[in-house]
Amino acid sequence: MTQNNYVAEQQSNYTALEELPGRLVRLQGVYQQALLAAAHRSHKESLKPFLQQQLPLPSTLDWLEYLNDAGQRSLLFMDTLRQRGDNTLAHQRNAFPLLISFDYEVLVDGKDLPQPVNYSLLRIIPDAKQTIAETKQPIIIIEPRGGYGAGIAGLKPDSEIGESLRAGHPTYLVSFSHSPVSGQTLEHVRLAQARFIEAVSARHPEANQPVVIGNSQAGWALMGLAAARPELPGLVIINGAPLSYWAGGAGRNPMRYAGGMLGGAWLTRLGSDLGSGRFDGAWLVSNFDNLDPANTLWAKYYRLFRNIDTEQSSFLDVERWRGNPSLFNSEEIETTVDELFIGNQLVNGPKNPGSGVDLSQITAPVVMFCSYGDNVTPPQQALNWIAEVYPSDLALRSAERTIVYLKHATVGHLGMFMSGKVVRREHRALLGAIETIQNLPAGLFEMLVDDVPGTQTGSAPEYRVRLEPRSIADIIEENTDTQNDEREFCLIRRVSEANNSVYDCYVRPWMRELVQEPAAEMIRKTHPFHQQQVVWSSLNPLLWWLPGTAEQVRTKRQPARENNPLLAWQDMFSQQVTNLLDTYREVRDATQEYCFRSLYGGLSSFAEPQPSGSGVSTTHPEVQEPAAQIHEAPTPDEKLDATQQQPVAVTEQPVPEASPAPKKTAAKATASTKSGPAKRTATTRASPAKRAAKPAATARKTVKKPRKSAAAATAQQASPTPPMPLKLPKTDPAAAIHTEATVLKQQKPAIRKPKAKQPKPDDRSAD
Repeated sequence: MTQNNYVAEQQSNYTALEELPGRLVRLQGVYQQALLAAAHRSHKESLKPFLQQQLPLPSTLDWLEYLNDAGQRSLLFMDTLRQRGDNTLAHQRNAFPLLISFDYEVLVDGKDLPQPVNYSLLRIIPDAKQTIAETKQPIIIIEPRGGYGAGIAGLKPDSEIGESLRAGHPTYLVSFSHSPVSGQTLEHVRLAQARFIEAVSARHPEANQPVVIGNSQAGWALMGLAAARPELPGLVIINGAPLSYWAGGAGRNPMRYAGGMLGGAWLTRLGSDLGSGRFDGAWLVSNFDNLDPANTLWAKYYRLFRNIDTEQSSFLDVERWRGNPSLFNSEEIETTVDELFIGNQLVNGPKNPGSGVDLSQITAPVVMFCSYGDNVTPPQQALNWIAEVYPSDLALRSAERTIVYLKHATVGHLGMFMSGKVVRREHRALLGAIETIQNLPAGLFEMLVDDVPGTQTGSAPEYRVRLEPRSIADIIEENTDTQNDEREFCLIRRVSEANNSVYDCYVRPWMRELVQEPAAEMIRKTHPFHQQQVVWSSLNPLLWWLPGTAEQVRTKRQPARENNPLLAWQDMFSQQVTNLLDTYREVRDATQEYCFRSLYGGLSSFAEPQPSGSGVSTTHPEVQEPAAQIHEAPTPDEKLDATQQQPVAVTEQPVPEASPAPKKTAAKATASTKSGPAKRTATTRASPAKRAAKPAATARKTVKKPRKSAAAATAQQASPTPPMPLKLPKTDPAAAIHTEATVLKQQKPAIRKPKAKQPKPDDRSAD
C-alpha cells in the first residue's frame, strides 16, 4: 500500500467517524417523524367513528343480541383453532402431501436424478372447461422454499397456477417435499431445476423457451440459474425476491439489520446442529411472523372471530399450508445466509472469483414484481441489483438487456402470491403482456396497471397495462444508502466470519455429538411455533366437550345484525389493539436500527475498508465496447417499423389461435434486442466501493454520480417524443386487459419520483 493510499484511508475513516453523530441525529429525526405520523394516523382512525357518528349508544335489545352472538362466535372460534391443530397433525401423519387445488402428474422426480434432491417437476392438469394451446409458450412456476411448505402457487383457484391455465398456457410446477435428501446442496437443486426446464422445453418443441416464474426464495435461486444457464428461460419473472440484501433506506427495512445485531450467521449453524444436521423452517416462519406482531398476535385472529361464518374455510386452508414448515440441510441454509443475506454475493459475485454468480450473464428479459408494503423484500432490495450490475443506461443497453419492473403500493409479502386481488390484477397483467415484453428493445421499463373507469364494479373488471421507459437514476433514487452503510455491512460480514470460525472450532464438534436425531426430533416438536397449534387440538383432553358443543351452535346460529352498534364498538377496540402493537413494532425497529448504526457505524470507522464488489462485470463482452455496439445497433424506431405493430385492446371476445412464433435461441434473442440511438449521454456511478466498467474502445472517464435529484438529472440520456406503442396479442379473453408499451427516443426521459411515504404492509388480508 502506498503512502498516499494509506493517508486517504485514514482520512476516510476519520471522516466517517466524524459524521457518525450527525447521521445518528438525522436517523433519530427520521424515526421521530415516523412515530409522530403513526400516532396521528392512530388517533385519526380512533376518532373517525365518533366524528361520523357511527357509535350510538346501544339499547337493551342490542346488548342481548350482541352477547348471544359473541358467545356463539367464541365457541366457533375455539373450535376452528382446534380444527387447525387437528389438520396439522393429520398433515404430518400423511407425510406432508402437496397442498394445491389442482390435479397434477409427476413428470420428473428429483430423487431419481444422478444427484437426488427433494424437488419434482409436475404438470398441472386443466379441468374439462379449460382449453390449453400446446403451441403457446409454457409456464413453469417454481415454489419458494423459504420455511413454509409447498403449495403457495396453487392454494386457491385464484392463484398463479389458475391464471396461467386461464390464459391457455401449458403450466408446470416445480415443487418440493418436506425433508431434503441427505447430502443435498444448493448446487444440486440448481442442476435439478435446469433439468426440469430442459424437460419442459423438449415437450414443446414448437414453442418459445419457457416463461419461468420464481417466487420469493425461488426468485433469487432462479436468477442464479438464469445467469449460469442463460439459454434455458425465454422470460424470467421474479415475484418478491430479494437480490440486493444490503440495499434499503434509513428508517425502513429493519430486517436487514438482524444479522448484525445477532452477530452474523453463527445462529444458523446452531439451529442446524440442534436439528442433527437439518435446519427447522419453523425458525424462519417465526422470524417472519415477528416482523408484524399486530397481524400475528391479533389481526388475523380477530378477522376470523369477526367473520366466523365465512372465513373459517379460508383460515383453515392457509393455516394447514403454513403450519408445517419444511426442513433444510445444514449446507443449504448456511450457504444461503453466509453468501446471500450476509455476503450479498448475488451483486458482489462478478468481483469475487469463485462465487459463480454473474447476473450480467442473464440474456432473457427479466420482470421484477415488488411492493412497498413488503417488509421482507422492499423495492430497494428487489431492484437495486439493476444499478449495481448496470450502473448506467448506456451499460444496460450496450449489454442488450431488457428489464421490466412492476411495483405495488401496499400488498405484503405473502399477499403478492396469495391475494386474490393481486392475482386477478397484477399477475393477470403480467401473463397477458408476455409477448409484448419479449418484443421490447433493450433498456429499463416500468409496468403500470391502471383500472379502466366504469368496469371495476362488475364481476370482470378491466385494466390497462402500460410499459413506460425508465432510467437507472430511478432505481438509484429509491436506495438512500451511502458509502458508510456499505462499510457497516462489510464489517458485519467480517464479524460473521469470525464468529462462524469460533463456533465451528469450539462449539460445533461437541454439539454434533450431543444432539442426535431422536433429540433433534424432540426439539422440533417442542418448538413454540408447533406447540401453539398442537396444544389447542384434540390431543388436549380439556377440549373433549368442544366439538359437540360447536356443532350444536352451528345448527342454532343467531348472528347479530350488522347495524348493531356494539359491533362498531368492538371493531374500534380491535383497531386500538392493532394500533398499539404497530406502535410497539415501530419503536422496536427504531431501537434496533439506532443500536446497529451506533455499534457498527463506530466500529467500521476503525476497520480497514473493503470494496463491496459492486458494479458491472468487466469481463462481460457486451460491455467492453459499448459505443461501438450502439453505433451498430438498430434504433427503436427501426425495430418498430420492422415489426409493424399497432396498439390493440384486449376484450372478452373469443380469440382464434395464432401461429406459434419460431423458437428463439440465446444468440437470436440477444441479436433481436439490440437498440439504442447513436448519440447518448450516460452517467456512470463511481465511488470507492462501486466502480463502473470502463470500455476498452473509448476509455471513457468515470464520472462520479451525485445522489438523489442530481442523480436523476445527470442520468437523463434519451427520452421519448410521443411514445410508440407495441402490440399485445390477445392471450386471455377473460382478462380484459389493455396493454401498450412505449420505447425510448432521443430526448429526456420522464423521471419517476419515488413515493414520499412507505405504505403500511397489507398482509392482513388474504384477498
